Amino acid sequence: MNILVYLIPISLLLGGFGLGFFLWSMKTRQFDDPDGSAARILRKDWDDKPPSPLD
Repeated sequence: MNILVYLIPISLLLGGFGLGFFLWSMKTRQFDDPDGSAARILRKDWDDKPPSPLD
């Protein structure tokens, strides 16, 4: 039972770190367009013009 004195605060601390990093990544807009980057690498035109909405 004494091990719970250590495990519960450690798990809450790790969960807090995970939540903090998730909120930071949402604030810095890391997850705005994950599919756009994956599709952009397959495009044949290599210039820097933005993709049209119909692509």
